[in-house]
Amino acid sequence: MSERQLPAHGGGTRGSQPDAGDLKDMGVGVQRLQGKVAVVTGAGSGIGLASAKRLAAEGARVVCADIDETAGKAAAAEVDGLFVRVDVTDEADVQAMFATAHGEYGSVDIAFNNAGISPPDDDSILTTGIDAWRRVQEVNLTSVYLCCKYAIPYMQRQGRGSIINTASFVAVMGAATSQISYTASKGGVLAMSRELGVQFAREGIRVNALCPGPVSTPLLRELFAKDPERAARRLVHVPMGRFAEPSEIAAAVAFLASDDASFITASTFLVDGGISGAYVTPL
Repeated sequence: MSERQLPAHGGGTRGSQPDAGDLKDMGVGVQRLQGKVAVVTGAGSGIGLASAKRLAAEGARVVCADIDETAGKAAAAEVDGLFVRVDVTDEADVQAMFATAHGEYGSVDIAFNNAGISPPDDDSILTTGIDAWRRVQEVNLTSVYLCCKYAIPYMQRQGRGSIINTASFVAVMGAATSQISYTASKGGVLAMSRELGVQFAREGIRVNALCPGPVSTPLLRELFAKDPERAARRLVHVPMGRFAEPSEIAAAVAFLASDDASFITASTFLVDGGISGAYVTPL
């Protein structure tokens, strides 16, 4: 992830918003984010893609940032947005991403810092090598630090902003299947979000940690396809008996981005199907 990548534009014509039919298809009744500018990292797939679509459906102009140029451009085209290719572990890339968003649209109102990895070589502390540990920390935690560092100054000048950082339910409880660096990285995201939410609250900037439960994304499906027993161990702990859909997490992102969440900051925002509240799982 250390390769230098310059931002690139893509996604076709920009400026128009989804019509009423698009909103109806997504179950969106109002445009709470009309006129807002949102930057979404990891926008090419999974939670990031679903959130980019939901934010656009609610009226936001969306900057779709991803290291995967093909997926990122496709996402930007789908939401009539702007694509920026970014390596979220590269400080210059991240700084340029927000500068591009502001230069194109005139503000940075929402930052959904979502990019992350969960590689198979991140496992038990007894078997996870230092290179795997560092790679996960860089992508999952350092990237959030960088994104917050460079989003906040724009929001300070505006006197408003909403930052949503993707943590995880494993930030508040031990994982049923060990992923030591992933779990530690998400705990760091949670603690950082809490501190930033407190620090910048009186400047009109809200910072929240989104903590999804297991989500049916390509990342998770690929991981569990290689180890069905691991998938079964994870699923049995979810009281709702299923993994979340990306669109369900995206709905929470749109809420936190909107003024409906105007008194919510420094929060641990769990969208986990009850997993963090369960002592036993119903049959």
